[in-house]
Amino acid sequence: MLGFFLQKMSKIKNNIKDIYNRLLKQSACNLDIKLLVVSKSQSVKNIEEAYDAGQRLFGENYLQEALEKIQQINKPKIEWHFIGPIQSNKCKLIAENFSWVQSIDRIKVASRINEYRESMPPINVCIQINISNELSKSGVQPHNLKAFINEMKSFRNLKLRGIMSIPSNTNNPDKLSEEFMELRKLYEEIKFSDPDIDTLSMGMSNDYLIAVKYGATLIRVGSGIFGSRELI
Repeated sequence: MLGFFLQKMSKIKNNIKDIYNRLLKQSACNLDIKLLVVSKSQSVKNIEEAYDAGQRLFGENYLQEALEKIQQINKPKIEWHFIGPIQSNKCKLIAENFSWVQSIDRIKVASRINEYRESMPPINVCIQINISNELSKSGVQPHNLKAFINEMKSFRNLKLRGIMSIPSNTNNPDKLSEEFMELRKLYEEIKFSDPDIDTLSMGMSNDYLIAVKYGATLIRVGSGIFGSRELI
């Protein structure tokens, strides 16, 4: 049993190393690309193994599960990102416990997080874009992005860092490239008017190398590091 546990732990470390090696090759040695480890449905032990391998950025989708992990894992310089859909009644706990929120998709949600972040340092946020135009997905429509940003300007406790998106669920590289290219264009447009914007969060386990090719500055990888997402 111990041998199996050590083998799995070593696999997590090796997978993280492999991803960074792939990033270096794909991005022509651009060391600015960040890896966000998606740790939803993973155990505290698995997350701590990733931390011990040098990982500091972790993304969670489910609030209650995330809060339990945040309380248990007290590590220096660890950074928690909320990347899941946001319900209005969860805004207070998200604002109080996370360094980043990558899934801002409604002004109502942005307003509440801003309100509950009072007396704390501004929270880093990304606006989620529905780049695939799927009704089942959350996100601001691309043509509404600039108006959405203008509405957010009065929220002093939010620090806009960029945009995030989940592309179409497809293995078609041409379709993915098209969507990532459109996201890159949106990112460059908003960055031109706000130099503080520095984050294009796109690319997951199955498509992060394509995303990097089109300018991703942050990728979100879960199963590519941990394997199946099951609490153990």
